[in-house]
Amino acid sequence: MKCWSQSCLWPKSSNGLVVIPYTISNVYDDWERQIIENAIQSFHSTTCIRFVPRTNEYDYIMVENGDGCYSSLGKEGYGQVLSINRQGCVYYGVVQHEIMHALGFQHEQTRSDRDYYVRINWENIYSDMAFNFYLQDTNNLNTPYDYGSIMHYGRTAFSMYNGVETITPIPDPYVQIGQRDGMSYWDIQRVNLLYGC
Repeated sequence: MKCWSQSCLWPKSSNGLVVIPYTISNVYDDWERQIIENAIQSFHSTTCIRFVPRTNEYDYIMVENGDGCYSSLGKEGYGQVLSINRQGCVYYGVVQHEIMHALGFQHEQTRSDRDYYVRINWENIYSDMAFNFYLQDTNNLNTPYDYGSIMHYGRTAFSMYNGVETITPIPDPYVQIGQRDGMSYWDIQRVNLLYGC
């Protein structure tokens, strides 16, 4: 996570909850909307994050059918876009992944200590996508590297060659990475640590 100051965190209410207003674009059908809602609501049972439908709040998240799966890092202010494209992003784990970005979390494979845990195969990565693998100056919240994080890319993410690895776990190259089934134990713990839940 890269958020070093309170300015990029969503504020905590006096009741100890972090309330984040949101809207969901009307372009999604009922099935897509349910997937998005389920991913949003999943934070309620394990963290102090509470997403609420926006009424007139100034700062909020807009779930939009943008041109990919992406989000700003942390609270940007006003209506910030969380892009969930209908043609490839409307999956429970993908929505959770983008929400984690909006809460302030970087990709796991960009952690400051990642070189002890994965090898980035730069020669296999599309050059215009290499930024997704750049090492970041992160606050790891004194938590271990998490191969199972919802924020970890899969082995062939942005590979120039079909099926060729861009990320290889070390020392065990057979460790599973890149799951999008749901937040891991450490994903949940990090949200709670960062936001003081």
